[in-house]
Amino acid sequence: MARTRTDTRAGILKACKEIVRREGVDRLTFDAVAAKLGVSKQAVIYWFPTKEDLIAGYALPALRDEARAAVRAARSADNAAAAMSAVVHAIVRFHLRDLDRFRLMYVAIQASGRIAPLSMPGALADTIHGITGEMYTALAERLSEDGFADPRRKAVATHMAALGLVLMASLADAMDDPLAHQPAALADTMAHLISGGGL
Repeated sequence: MARTRTDTRAGILKACKEIVRREGVDRLTFDAVAAKLGVSKQAVIYWFPTKEDLIAGYALPALRDEARAAVRAARSADNAAAAMSAVVHAIVRFHLRDLDRFRLMYVAIQASGRIAPLSMPGALADTIHGITGEMYTALAERLSEDGFADPRRKAVATHMAALGLVLMASLADAMDDPLAHQPAALADTMAHLISGGGL
C-alpha cells in the first residue's frame, strides 16, 4: 500500500515523539527523524521547514488537549476557588500522564535556542495565543463571578504554577531522582494555596 501524504506527516510526528522518549530532547534533529523513518532529511524538511515547526506540529494538538482539559475543569466547578483547584489538578494530571509530551511542548523549544518573539510566524503565535486565551478566559470568567480582582492575571498565574510543578516532576523523572512528595499530593497543596486556602 502506498504511503499517503498524511501518513508521512503523521510518521514524522510519531518519530519525533519516539526520539524524545528514548533519547531525549537534545537528540531531536532532522537527521535523527529522517534516519528513523528511512527517508531523506529533505523529506522531513518539506513537511517541517524548521525544528520549531516540527515541535509545533506535535505540540499544538497537545496544547489544544491541555486547554480543553483546563476549560472543562473550570466550567464544571461549583465556584471560583473550586475552579482554580480543578484547573491545577487537570493540568497536572494531563501532563503527568506523558512527561515526554510535556518536554516536547514546554522544554524542547527552549533547548533548541532562544527564539525572538518577532521571529515566531504570526499565524503560529496567533494559534498559540488563541488556544491559551480560551483556557484563561474560561477560568477568568469563573473568578470574576466571585469578585476576584484581576481574574485574567490569576488565571494565567494558575496555569503557570501548575506547569512549574510538572516541570519539577519532569526534571526529577529525567534524573531518576523521585520527588520527596508525590506530584499529586503537591498538586493538592498547590491547589489549596492558589484557591485561597492559606498555609
